[in-house]
Amino acid sequence: MTLQPFQPASETLVTVFGGSGFLGRHLIRALARRGYRIRIAVRRPELAGFLQPLGRVGQIHAVQANLRHPGSVQAAMRGADVAVNLVGILHETGRQTFDTVQSVGADIVGQAATAAGARLVHVSALGADAGSASAYARTKAAGEAAVLAGRPDAVIFRPSIMFGPDDTFFNRFAALARFSPFLPLIGGGTTLFQPVFVGDVAAAVADAVDGKATAGTIYELGGPETRSFRELMEYLLATIERRRLLLPLPFGLASAVAGALQYLPGKPLTPDQVALLRSDNIVSDDALREGRTLSAFGIAPTTIEAVAPSYLWRFRKTGQFRDSIA
Repeated sequence: MTLQPFQPASETLVTVFGGSGFLGRHLIRALARRGYRIRIAVRRPELAGFLQPLGRVGQIHAVQANLRHPGSVQAAMRGADVAVNLVGILHETGRQTFDTVQSVGADIVGQAATAAGARLVHVSALGADAGSASAYARTKAAGEAAVLAGRPDAVIFRPSIMFGPDDTFFNRFAALARFSPFLPLIGGGTTLFQPVFVGDVAAAVADAVDGKATAGTIYELGGPETRSFRELMEYLLATIERRRLLLPLPFGLASAVAGALQYLPGKPLTPDQVALLRSDNIVSDDALREGRTLSAFGIAPTTIEAVAPSYLWRFRKTGQFRDSIA
């Protein structure tokens, strides 16, 4: 018997730029379950093969695209009905600069979507601000402006820091707590965050692909609780059952330390990230009042406690086993 390629229930083709990243993996799964045909546009498609088992045979396909090369972006958009741009970087590396990727790159994706006659969903970040001291936040805002200038009907999402398996927040500090006698509290640890579960963000983006979002709207996505950086570190240490000193670092000193750390492999901390921490990362009052949050999609935000322990246990001294010694 000859097996026939799977034919999704929907003939809608969605091109996801940056689909192999943290949010991308969850979004691809959500879109696959809804029956979409999915084209994953990434710089290294040979490294995106792990996403294919998330769908049926023939449903998910990876292609090469680099936001620095408009031709590759246009090729990735051929025949697509919807474009989703998830591309973003936490620090600059070589030619992958904030401006190139998050500002100019976003504009290039918007132009390609327009040329293909496709709807556009763009994922930015909570804290995007043209007047920010952080280049990351400024270019996120510039990317939004470029997208809306060319596509006033685009849907934009601004998530707060996202948590979930393989996140770059809790996992990074938990790994640091394994060998460091202290965890740094940049700026005293008073910066406020509203961590949001990556699965909830993926569900909202998938709803936008379904056409359930209002065109030209910027949605701000946060979790059910607002916590300070210190409170998040206290929760982390309690969860991984380790006792560590929480050491306040004034912004000036933290920036100086980051100036050296940015040259280490993986760039554990950069001056731009320190500048970003000078502003709270929470949903605005306007978004709450106007319903431009997860509530617009009927999504009840998932708590940190419901998810984080399921992947942070590996940082305990005794792993899945419990021990009173920290």
